[in-house]
Amino acid sequence: MNCILKMNKRVFFVVIAVVFFAASCKQDKSNGLTDVDDNGGYASDASRVELINNDIISIADAACFNYNGAFLRTSGVIGTCAIVATDTASTPHRIHISFGATDCVCLDGKKRRGNIIITYNGHYIDTGSVHTVSFENYYQDDIQILGKINFTRVDTTIIGNWYYLVSVDDSLNPAPNQYIGWKGTLLRRWIAGASTGDRNDDVLSISGNATLTRANLHQFGFNIATPLKFSLGINGCYYCQSGVVNVAGYNGPRVLNYGNGSCDNQAQLNIGLVPYQIFLTQ
Repeated sequence: MNCILKMNKRVFFVVIAVVFFAASCKQDKSNGLTDVDDNGGYASDASRVELINNDIISIADAACFNYNGAFLRTSGVIGTCAIVATDTASTPHRIHISFGATDCVCLDGKKRRGNIIITYNGHYIDTGSVHTVSFENYYQDDIQILGKINFTRVDTTIIGNWYYLVSVDDSLNPAPNQYIGWKGTLLRRWIAGASTGDRNDDVLSISGNATLTRANLHQFGFNIATPLKFSLGINGCYYCQSGVVNVAGYNGPRVLNYGNGSCDNQAQLNIGLVPYQIFLTQ
């Protein structure tokens, strides 16, 4: 009997030791960040809103055959369930992209519903023409997009090297009353895909400055030190793939590094001289 009790005690202590050891190992894997804003919060929000904004501008381009407002697609990369209409008789001209009232699964696998409206003067591809994007009950993967995006085509002497100046003041609403605001002035360049007219090979480089307002109303200034990289279309990525941002907020300066170009959900946040690994959410 005593042997059995002693054995049970040994087993009990072994079990307790294993539990504590496992808990300590799990704690060691934590990055130690207790602030939810720092621990992937604003990094995820900025990645998501900028990815969706670039997707919207890309859809506006893809709706025009060879980037010309006179010829519009109703199929292809946008999907056959999207209807594209144009009004070039009125000023400003108007492109209306409708995905319908229910989810339309596009060729890139994303679900879209609602309407994207683009207005502009002159020809769609005119240098210096301002394109204004607005939304009517527009959702991507059940995330509502509100506000406006203005983008201006800037031409260069090198064919295929044109880019957009973007003025953005929009927000995402991934859940009821959980608004994520994004307001700033950005430069949107094509790293690849500018000359093909196919959004599936578009790789974009984003620089500039913006202010992010999270759902908890905390604000963060984003000063992009090294351009952010995004890939779109069927071969795209759900996360910002690379780039370095100087972040300013209530908790002091931070340096956010989105990585080396790989498509993954990992990033690094530097607080002073201390690096922390963080994980991005979609």
